[in-house]
Amino acid sequence: MSRVEIVKLKVHADARGAVFEPLEPELLAGWQNVHAVISEPGAVRGNHAHRRGTEISAVVGPTLVRYRESAAAAGATGGAASDGAVREVLVPAGEVWRFRFPPGVAHAFKNTGPGPVLLVSFNTMRHDPAAPDVERVELI
Repeated sequence: MSRVEIVKLKVHADARGAVFEPLEPELLAGWQNVHAVISEPGAVRGNHAHRRGTEISAVVGPTLVRYRESAAAAGATGGAASDGAVREVLVPAGEVWRFRFPPGVAHAFKNTGPGPVLLVSFNTMRHDPAAPDVERVELI
């Protein structure tokens, strides 16, 4: 059973472009880091897991999201058991999906479209370059 939560967000689009809310008001408290990434066509972001932090990422498609839950991480955090299998989700063009990655879940994002895409991420840990909360995990 996956510990990753996936929610399709409502996108309001018109001739000017699109707008979405990455988090509902009740989810806004408690985040220590917020960052936005503009990813170019074919570029890969992520390829890591957080040791202690939970990360929520709102992902604009077209984007391939690949993630893997380790059985050790699931057990260590009291979560459901995992088979350690790699999962893939394709976020379609024009849609925005939100992913919640608990600690220990490796994740990566690949822009599969012809133009830039946007990722907006929130983490429960502050970004500290001297003591990073991430470990590199090659998924894509």
